[in-house]
Amino acid sequence: MLKEYACGVQLEFTEESKEQAQLAKIYSFKEGSKLDTASARYASQVYQTYCSLCHGKEREGYAADFAPSLRSRTLMETTQLPRSSHNYLAHAISYGRPGTAMAPYAKSQGGPLDSEDIELLLQWLHELSGVKKPIDMSSKPVRGNAVQGKEIYDKHCASCHGSNGEGVSAPALGNPMLLATASDAFLRHTISEGRDSTPMPSFKDSLSKNEINAVTAFLRSRASGWNAPEAVVVTKPLPKDYVLNPHNKAPDFVLREDLYVSAKQVLKAVKDSARMIILDARSEAGWHQSHIPGAVSVPYYKEPDKFIRDIPNDGTWIIVYCACPHAASSKVVSTLKRFGYKHTAILDEGVLVWTNLGYPIQSGQGSKAKK
Repeated sequence: MLKEYACGVQLEFTEESKEQAQLAKIYSFKEGSKLDTASARYASQVYQTYCSLCHGKEREGYAADFAPSLRSRTLMETTQLPRSSHNYLAHAISYGRPGTAMAPYAKSQGGPLDSEDIELLLQWLHELSGVKKPIDMSSKPVRGNAVQGKEIYDKHCASCHGSNGEGVSAPALGNPMLLATASDAFLRHTISEGRDSTPMPSFKDSLSKNEINAVTAFLRSRASGWNAPEAVVVTKPLPKDYVLNPHNKAPDFVLREDLYVSAKQVLKAVKDSARMIILDARSEAGWHQSHIPGAVSVPYYKEPDKFIRDIPNDGTWIIVYCACPHAASSKVVSTLKRFGYKHTAILDEGVLVWTNLGYPIQSGQGSKAKK
């Protein structure tokens, strides 16, 4: 049963090509500057090799498997700012959309593309879109009546996106990776403005603002999967609650490279009610959107003295995660180790893959718990 209101909670190269031989030059581009001729040519070749089959030679979309347009203004203007919005496309390319025709393309996932390739490709797509002023998407959750949103979705959206979000002739909105990487503002803007040059219409003239908010809230309520139980909404934990199951046994983790612990092992520890601490290294907004049950928000950019004093250094396992899946969590783990914490590990796959696997998540309330 939906709550009345829900608020926002993702062939290897075997020999060096001529283009790859130029990578040192190609990858020297600076963020915010335009690609030079060599970089643009390389990015174009990456697109034609790996993307055009489904997304079309001119990025028009719907060439196969109803793959969306990658030249739509309303898409490109909302996937640049802030970085989390940029990651909507970056993670789609890197990790794919499991359960759909979109496969992962990052080398870390067995695909052909380095992170630099993906960054180049995205900059190339954004430059070709002609968007001059990207819209800075808010990370704040959208509040709406999710029950009403389901009714509106069934009436206006299900015929294309599927009654269970599975996608019929339009993207699968029930895909956990999509919902894990799409902000509420991004979803709301898409519903309101539509996707130009595609079958996706604008609903800003046929639905009220509250109705659009309701659909956004309904989609967010499906973040763990269309038929999964609704995410539990909790307040931020107090320091006395940082250690989960304090009287129980510690988990028996086996780490990769003495640093990384698999999502499967952490899930088992959660199910076994093992004694541990879980830290979310993303921004606090990310924690509010969705987090692993019991996780404490410890943004990677916080000064150590802002959180170290509340975390016991008694040998309890401390698991740190982010969405990168390692960058932000690595920074927090480095800080912990610098302060003498020994039993620390990074969630290897990151929270986006955790969510996509259907593992449990919670949502954070807008108000903070008081000490």
